[in-house]
Formats: sequence, structure tokens, C-alpha cells
Amino acid sequence: MRTFDSVIPYLKKSILRISIGIVTLILVDVVQLAIPKVMQYTIDHLQAKTIGYRGLMWIGLILLGLALSIMVLRYFWRVLVIGNAFRIEKHLREDFYTHLLTLSQNYFNRSKIGDLMAHATNDLNSVRMLFGIGFIIVSDIILMTIATFAFMFTINWRLTLLAVIPLPVLSFTIAYFGKKMHRMFAKVQESFATLSGKVQESISGIRVVKAFVQEKEELTKVDEVSLDYVKQNIKMAQLSGVFRPFMGYIVSLSIIITLYFGGRAAIRGDISLGGFIAFFQYLGMLVWPMIAIGWIVDMYQRGTASMKRLNAIFAQMPEIDDSAADPRIKRLEGNIGIRNLSFAYREDLDPVFKGISVNMEGGKTLAVVGQTGCGKTTLIELLTRIYEPPPQTVFIDGHELRTIPLNVLRRDLIMVPQDIFLFSDTIANNIRLGKPQATDAEVLEAAHLAQIYDEVMEFDNQFETMVGERGMTLSGGQKQRVAIARALLTSPRMLILDDALSAVDTKTERYILERLIEIRKDLTTIIIAHRISSLQHADNIIVIHHGVIAESGNHRDLISQEGIYCDLVEKQKIRARLDGESQ
Repeated sequence: MRTFDSVIPYLKKSILRISIGIVTLILVDVVQLAIPKVMQYTIDHLQAKTIGYRGLMWIGLILLGLALSIMVLRYFWRVLVIGNAFRIEKHLREDFYTHLLTLSQNYFNRSKIGDLMAHATNDLNSVRMLFGIGFIIVSDIILMTIATFAFMFTINWRLTLLAVIPLPVLSFTIAYFGKKMHRMFAKVQESFATLSGKVQESISGIRVVKAFVQEKEELTKVDEVSLDYVKQNIKMAQLSGVFRPFMGYIVSLSIIITLYFGGRAAIRGDISLGGFIAFFQYLGMLVWPMIAIGWIVDMYQRGTASMKRLNAIFAQMPEIDDSAADPRIKRLEGNIGIRNLSFAYREDLDPVFKGISVNMEGGKTLAVVGQTGCGKTTLIELLTRIYEPPPQTVFIDGHELRTIPLNVLRRDLIMVPQDIFLFSDTIANNIRLGKPQATDAEVLEAAHLAQIYDEVMEFDNQFETMVGERGMTLSGGQKQRVAIARALLTSPRMLILDDALSAVDTKTERYILERLIEIRKDLTTIIIAHRISSLQHADNIIVIHHGVIAESGNHRDLISQEGIYCDLVEKQKIRARLDGESQ
């Protein structure tokens, strides 16, 4: 993939806007190039005393008209070209975010939020600058350089050749500094990503920082990455600080040569005074393109480095996709089959499961129990294809999991995890997330079922209460019940609760689960909970132990076996009695 392949389609779509902008830019340059000629005419006629007051007045009006034309035309090319660059940035940001949404969970496990934020801000901004003001500078350099040299040749070709003697040095300067700038800006962006990640982490964990009185330590850590970012930017500024003035120095040599040899030619009469002044003005116009070369090299290196970083993201392919999906599958009923499932996160790690098998009829309730770390959540993540199970091991309604389109799977199978994420929005809108068109009555009904309605109604703004970033203004139990309401509102064919009531008291948890089992008697429900007393009404309970299903059956059957499940029940009863005595 070439560096700017992602941008080319948007350039093609906006070719008319860009073309009009370039035409407008050409008109600006033509008007600018006409001004020295007007000045040459005026000075030569003044020297010859062949122009009067009336002529000077007309020349003044012409110069005023040219200045107004430049102002108006510059406005239009800025709106057309720079405005188009913002549109390109918008499309690239949408592509970037859309691509992130396709990537699998493993990618985000490996990536830092700060890096992704740096891509979405600084990198996209650098690309926009390149295709906005950078595009204009390149066009201006080409047009003004060619046109200026042409006008200078018409005035005096010998003087023009002398004036350009120092300019070839520019090509060597650009080649040398360009490579250095590219490497340096890549380091600047990496440092910015580290800084963004550290600041984001510190702010997200501010309550923990304050709880352990670690403000000074966190400030020290942020200072360290901030200092590194400053150092990298200073190095970049030092490089630019040498490069750009050196470009100006080269142009100054041309001015000195012109002043000396052009002055001698004017004294000898080989060139008129007006021609000499016009030549000097054209040379002054040439100064801008020469200095602008330094700017465009800087912008190009920044934009290229940023685009390569973005391309590295675009090149990431999702581990989980619809390549094997059967488009004929439109709906799931909830019959789940797991056959001889063995799974490890990596080949060098011990397997989480060792050939487990489970069959679950649609419309039933399955409970999964086991000690912490036994793989309960992993089983759910395989079922929902957060991680990819081995082929021919997981089936829904007889369909191998890979053949089910992801949009169908994730529409009909809703999981409520233990770690709840709420958006910085109202409680009502958080509940509506999976069904934006839901009515207020539907939202209230879901809140009733999740046992959160009464608590929400005690808030000043009730369901219009803003929950803050990640739901920080709600307690853990309230967030979990809002998430359950969000899931229930979609009426999923299959509902998975992954320890989603761990933050509520035992009585509330038991009531919610019993109510869920009742209202979902014809729908599939899978429940993971540490409090076994809340799972007694499940149709089937499986106990995972050391990577295998050690026990299976309903609550009464498992108690009668006097095995792992029975032992867990007895331990929790003892713990409950101790908690009751301590209270």
C-alpha cells in the first residue's frame, strides 16, 4: 500500500473543488506578477517625465483594483482548498473509527488508548495540513517560480542567470534535512502518544490516585513523559531552526548578487531603473517560494510520517470476521451446543478448556459456576466470538459459530459483563443504547425489571440524569442494573449475565435473577454468578474445574452428589452466617 492511497479517493471526489481553487490561485499569482510590471512602467515614465498627475491617478486606481482582486481571490482559494482539506480529515477520521470498530478484542488488548488518540488527533491534523496549506504552497511554489523566472528573463536574462547561481544548493539542503525531519517527527508523534496515554490513564484513575494519596507520584510520572515530549519538540524546532534560516541565507545571496550586478547594469544603462526595480520585486517574489520549500518539506515529512502511522492501523485485519458467514441465517432461536472444546489464549500458554461439551435447549436457563479463574468468562467470550473458538466446537441452532453473521449473532445474543461501561449521557439514553427508537414507556418497563426504577426516580432529573464519564456518578450496583435494563430493552433471544450483579446485595440479586428467569421462560439465558444461592432455579448448572466440566445438573441433583458444587454452597452459607453476625 502506497503512503497516500487512503487519501486519493477523496481527492478524486473533490477534484472540481480543488481545480477551481487552483485556478483561483493562478489568478492570484497572475495579478501579483502584474504589479511589478505596472511599477516598472510607472518609474520608467516618471524618469522620462512622460506621465502626468492624471496618469498617476489611474495607475493608483489600477494598483488598488489589483490589491482588491488579490484579497477576494485569496479568500476563495482558501475556502475551496483548505476547506476541502478539513473535509478530507473528516472522511479519514470516519474511516479510522469505522476500521477500529471492525478490529477484534485482541487488537485493543495490545494497543494503548493514548496511541489511538494520537492517531485520531495529531496524525490526522498533520495529514490535513499537508493537503490543505501544504497543497497550496506546492502549487504556489511551482507557479510562482516558473512565472517569476519568465518575467525576470524578459527584463534581463544575464542578470537572471547570475541571480540563480546559489539556488542549486537548495536541492542538497532539502535532501539532507528532509530525512532528518521525517525521523524526528516520527519520534515526536510517538512521544505524544505516550503522553496522551499517561494523561488519560491518570485522569481515568483519579479516584484511586486520591484514595492512596499518590498525587505527587502521578504528577512526577506525567512530568517525565511531558519532559520527553518537550525535548523531542525542541529537537524538531532546532532542526527547523537551522533549515529555514539557511534557506533564507541562500536567497539572500541571490539578492546580493542582483544588487551588485543589477546596480552596475543600471548605472551603465543596460537596464532601466524601472526594470531594475521590477527585477528586484520579482526576485522578492521568488524569496517566498524558496522559503516555502522549507515549510513544505517540513509539512511533507510530518504528513508522510503521520500517514504511515495511520496506514499501520488500516493494515490491521480483524481476527474475527464474516468470511465464513452464511447470509441465509437471519435469526437465532438459542439452542447452544459445545462439542469437545479445547482452547488456549496462545500456544505457549496452558489450555483454559480441555475438551468440554455442553448442550442447551433454547428457552432454558443455564448457570455456570466455578472458582475464580476457572474460565467462566472465557467460555462466554468464545460463545459471543470476542475470541475465536476452534472450528466445529461451538454451535447455535446447529449452525457452526463462524457461519452465523456477526450482526445476527450480536443482535440476538446480548452479554452484560461484570465491568460495566456507561456513556456520558442520560440514564434513559444509556438504556436505549441497543434500541434508540424505544419509547419512554419501554425504558421505564426495562428499568422496573432491572430493579433500578425506584432509585432513578429519587434523582433530581430522574431518567434525564447525566451519569458522567463511564457512569462515574452512579454506584457499582446502579451501573450494573442500568446495563441489565439496557440489555432487557432489546428483548434478546439469548441473554448472558457475566457476574453482572456482583455489586448488588444478595437479596436484590436473587430477586432480579428469579424475575428474569420467570419473564424469559421461553428465551435462552446464561448466568454466571459467584453467589450460588441465586442460581437455584436454573434449569441446568455446570461446574467448571481445572478446564473440564466436573459436574452438571440442576441444583437438587448437584447437592445430592456432595461434590464441588455442594462444597461451594456450604462455604457460601458459612460466609453468609459470618457476615450476618458481623452486621
